[in-house]
Amino acid sequence: MKSIKTDIFTDFVVDIKKKILSSQYEALKSVNKELINLYWDIGRSIVLKQEEFGWGKSIVKNLSDELRKEFVGMKGFSVQNLWNMRQFYLEYKENKKLQTLSREIAWSHNVTIFQKSKETLEREFYIQMSKKFGWTYRVLDNQIDNKAYEKFLLNQTNFDAVLVDKYKHQAKLAVKDEYNFSFLELGDEYSEHELELGLISKIREFLAQMGSDFTFVGNQYKLEVDDEEYFIDLLLYHRRLKSLIAVELKIGKFKPEYAGKMNFYLACLNDTVKLEDENPSIGIIICKEKKRTTVEYALKDSNQPIGIATYTLSNTLPSALKGYLPTAQEIEDNMLKIFDEEDKNE
Repeated sequence: MKSIKTDIFTDFVVDIKKKILSSQYEALKSVNKELINLYWDIGRSIVLKQEEFGWGKSIVKNLSDELRKEFVGMKGFSVQNLWNMRQFYLEYKENKKLQTLSREIAWSHNVTIFQKSKETLEREFYIQMSKKFGWTYRVLDNQIDNKAYEKFLLNQTNFDAVLVDKYKHQAKLAVKDEYNFSFLELGDEYSEHELELGLISKIREFLAQMGSDFTFVGNQYKLEVDDEEYFIDLLLYHRRLKSLIAVELKIGKFKPEYAGKMNFYLACLNDTVKLEDENPSIGIIICKEKKRTTVEYALKDSNQPIGIATYTLSNTLPSALKGYLPTAQEIEDNMLKIFDEEDKNE
């Protein structure tokens, strides 16, 4: 009997494992699809019977009692979940695309999306993001509460021009247009140093606001160039992007020279701090306010990936920003581009 070459056998085992995992994933997708189909049919049946016979709310309670008697120990037939099925059908019955997409994510994800999001494109955005990036229910819920849809559409970065396709969209998701620092206890007047110390003292809340993939490296991170010392307000690391993230804090409005300074910081980080297997460093300048056209010009010729964001000490999206939202067609085209390019890179 011939001896087995270790490297060939290892590759063989890896290949078989991949086949098994793929099969399990396909099986889980199939089970989930059947479950969503079942819930759709139940919701549809409830609506049609109520329309046909004029049944009121009691039909849902009675149906729940009968189903739980018959299917003892089987979850999913509570009164609330039957109401969710009914709403699911009513919300999506006129939209074939959302009907199809909804079969590709878990039921808990569907419920939070159609309950918390009311616009068609917003719902599609959260379904696609959940599917593409494997968002858990908790992550999805937080993304909706933090208005990720609006802030992603408003996002001002130069990532399309300076980052490679394979991770520029993930980078755009990682950088918000606005950050909510409502957890800080600051007075009406405060300095940039006080803002920085406030964020450091509430580091858990700060990182939760930045995103689940961020880790803290240090504040006032020192860089030395030509015997001169320079300090980055906050240095973070993004695990999924494998990039250092330089954060500069400004309590006033954005100025074009901030982008030049960040370019300098990122070039230094890439040459002296970044490891060989890490991706280029990314900069985030967080200001109290910004003029969107000024930002566009400031980033136009920058060769380093930079995002310009604002922060608020309240939990609402400024009404002034709503006028900058793209049209429905532009949103749909942008989403198609994102997911098509992501699929090509997988």
